[in-house]
Amino acid sequence: MCTPTEIIKNIFTPFQDHINEEQDTREEMRKIVKEIEKPLREIITILQVIHHEKDVEKMHAACINARKTFEEVRQGYDSLNKLIPAGQYYRYNDHWRFATQRLCYLAGLIIFLEKGILIDKETTASILGLSNQSNLHLDLEDYLMGLLNLASELSRYAVNSVTLGDYNRPIQISRFVAQLNAGFRLLNLKNDSLRKRFDGLKYDVKKIEEVVYDLSIRGFASSSSSTEVQGEEK
Repeated sequence: MCTPTEIIKNIFTPFQDHINEEQDTREEMRKIVKEIEKPLREIITILQVIHHEKDVEKMHAACINARKTFEEVRQGYDSLNKLIPAGQYYRYNDHWRFATQRLCYLAGLIIFLEKGILIDKETTASILGLSNQSNLHLDLEDYLMGLLNLASELSRYAVNSVTLGDYNRPIQISRFVAQLNAGFRLLNLKNDSLRKRFDGLKYDVKKIEEVVYDLSIRGFASSSSSTEVQGEEK
């Protein structure tokens, strides 16, 4: 017959083994996320060209280089996928959530620069390498947060475009962000962090509208483009 001490030991020793195993898993995840953040920072640096260059060829080259760098991101997510225990995505996703949101906005920025359209969730997942993973997926909240971050980056881009003498780009951005804002208003957001971030979108819209307004009154924006933007914002 086991003594009380032996009973306690038999019960709690496996618990410690489980705790140690989980800590090891989380530490390995943190290492992989750090490896994902390296190309993330590189992509941000590559795409900063839009804020100090208006040459189309240079922007095109930046998008190509950024897409190549995303290959390292996909490799990182592949490593994470192999490490995550089956069915435990939400137990560990706090480790890579912030990085994923930033990568979503970067993927969206590339598509905007290349095609001038809004990136969808499926394309975003494909660029990040999350389409065919067994334990990883692109969470809807991360995708939406990425779109809101994209709006903030585009508001900055609109201001810098004027500084560079590109007066058509702010009008394109205004039209795009107005449509994005209209899309978000169709959603009844319950999530606190997402709702709070969405509340900041109106300031991005206002900032871009002010840029377009200044261009209009100074005669730098064509009347047809300005009228079209104003009509879409209503």
